[in-house]
Amino acid sequence: MGELVWEKRQFGHRARLALTPAQVRLMDDQAHAARAMWNQLHDLWQMTPKCQRALTRMDQALRQARKEIDWYGVLPAQAAQAVLKAYFQAWRNCWDGRADEPNFKARFRTALSVDIPQGRDLQIKRVHRRWGMVNIPKVGRVRFRWTRDLPVGKLADKENRITGARLVKDGLGWHIAFRIQTLELKPEPHQGPEVGIDAGVNLPLALSDGNHQDHGRPPRLPDGTADRDKWLNPDEKAKLLRLEQRAAHRKSFRKSKERSSNRLHVTYDQIRQLRARATRRAIDWQHKSTTAIAKQYGTVVVEQLQITNMVKSAKGTIESPGRNVAQKSGLNRSISQEAWGRTVTLLTYKTARNGGTLVKVPAPNTSLRCSACGFITPGSREDQATFVCKNPACGWSANADWNAARNVLHLYRIGLVTIPAAGRAVVRRTRGVKPAAAR
Repeated sequence: MGELVWEKRQFGHRARLALTPAQVRLMDDQAHAARAMWNQLHDLWQMTPKCQRALTRMDQALRQARKEIDWYGVLPAQAAQAVLKAYFQAWRNCWDGRADEPNFKARFRTALSVDIPQGRDLQIKRVHRRWGMVNIPKVGRVRFRWTRDLPVGKLADKENRITGARLVKDGLGWHIAFRIQTLELKPEPHQGPEVGIDAGVNLPLALSDGNHQDHGRPPRLPDGTADRDKWLNPDEKAKLLRLEQRAAHRKSFRKSKERSSNRLHVTYDQIRQLRARATRRAIDWQHKSTTAIAKQYGTVVVEQLQITNMVKSAKGTIESPGRNVAQKSGLNRSISQEAWGRTVTLLTYKTARNGGTLVKVPAPNTSLRCSACGFITPGSREDQATFVCKNPACGWSANADWNAARNVLHLYRIGLVTIPAAGRAVVRRTRGVKPAAAR
């Protein structure tokens, strides 16, 4: 019997908070104070010469602002320090090429959040089978939905504990995201089969063995346009249409540079609730589908997609205008709704948790190559959903996404995998791997 190997694991768990109206106002005030503090740091950064930009100088300015501005006091000191660290980390991510430059956070377009960097301040306790209690600084004891076991009380130690949390507000209210650190046994290598996955629009996740994952919601309406509200039922879609019409009607009475009415903001909140509900259903389907794939298969092969380039507009310029702009816009919207990047992210850590591996292969021509004969012939894609090989010696036909998934797995089996290096994908052919057909 082999030696047991333990490894540290860090993950998050999100739970819904049950707040009173007074607690909601307190948390909103904290979030707006954190947002205003970010904006103040951003202004100070732009006005300060490059030679004088330092963490200590910003920290001194932040402390002075908390003394002079009263409503900064609603934000705990630890949360204020977290804003400063997050702002500097945002610049580091920009310098390393992982993100864009930090920018101004607008009041109504920014997601409200407050960080609780110290786990000991939470004082979590389970009080009921479905409810727990957590202490939020300067707010008090708050109930939250208990949906999984947390390392608290006697279960907590140096290796298994909650290191902090973040309070996040969306259209459905306030939630708390715990940062959890545990020490777990390293999983044994997964002995499951290999599978290639092609992410599509008509078929969300096409698998090379035919075990496709479909959420049962058509991506397009009968008129051919993209259905942006496919995760809502007919009654919710009708309600959303009424709310959007009401918002447009109320907005028509607002003059330029005039503050929006409270009624308009209430309508916007109702629209945001429906949008958040649809997003939650989509993420729930992604989690369940990726969990099933990670448990069943030992090696998962996906394409190395440049999604940012795939969803670029076809509008063009005045000198050279684009063609089929409306159709490309609808396709871009459908691609964004499927959230292929998030699917790959979920598969990455879930396969590792189950002892499997995730491999990426080059994406070019996987949808145009016939997985039966290997030839690329013009006109094979008669439509978006069907692939028909035009090779006279073959003539194989099947679902287009399934054909692409078979090609994805075949590229892995012949050893053609992508290795990200210096911000680009380098193709490397592995040794000792015999070519094998995807079928």
